[in-house]
Amino acid sequence: MTAIPLSPRRQRLSNFSNAYAVACQLRETTGADQFVVRTGNPIQPFRVSRDIPDNTETILALVA
Repeated sequence: MTAIPLSPRRQRLSNFSNAYAVACQLRETTGADQFVVRTGNPIQPFRVSRDIPDNTETILALVA
């Protein structure tokens, strides 16, 4: 599989701090607990979900 080069903007935006900030905003807005997870996908290295992640992802934070 060929690696996809990331744009400098994506590299700046795709980080734990931004994912955590989104999780905090969603927690405040929805009242639901939010997980910040590492995906292993270079295009989307972090994501936020209110569902428990599957075994291929690593929980980095729980915003409760």
